[in-house]
Amino acid sequence: MRKRAGLTALWLCLAAAAAYADELPPVRVENGAIATSLTGKPGDAARGRTIVVARTVGLCLLCHSGPFPEERFQGNLAPDLKGAGSRWSEGELRLRMVDSHRLNPDTIMPAYYQLDGLNRVAPAFRGKPLLTAEQIEDVVAFLKTMRD
Repeated sequence: MRKRAGLTALWLCLAAAAAYADELPPVRVENGAIATSLTGKPGDAARGRTIVVARTVGLCLLCHSGPFPEERFQGNLAPDLKGAGSRWSEGELRLRMVDSHRLNPDTIMPAYYQLDGLNRVAPAFRGKPLLTAEQIEDVVAFLKTMRD
């Protein structure tokens, strides 16, 4: 029984990964925002904070700084994340994460939920977004809490 459950879990993981190999579900952009969650549910702010400060996942602090005194060597190429939840709506934050090039074609921020139009993608990452829909929603949930 345990072996069968393990095989089922493996199959589900492979099926989820295969879904990204071809294309991502379309997102609806209106008025400079993506109003609806990519997953159909709210993200988890605690997991979002972990992604933001992680030096191996989102790499946010490579360019951004924020109220993270425990994190050394924060970036200064992009806006400070402090107050992001006051400056932008949830939908605007989501669009910035999904594809900030729609707002500023000259931005250096990567499109975290995009498969097409990318340059110099390492073979291991081809056909996959930088962050999953769930991770995007987690980061958005965290950024919404950053009100001042």
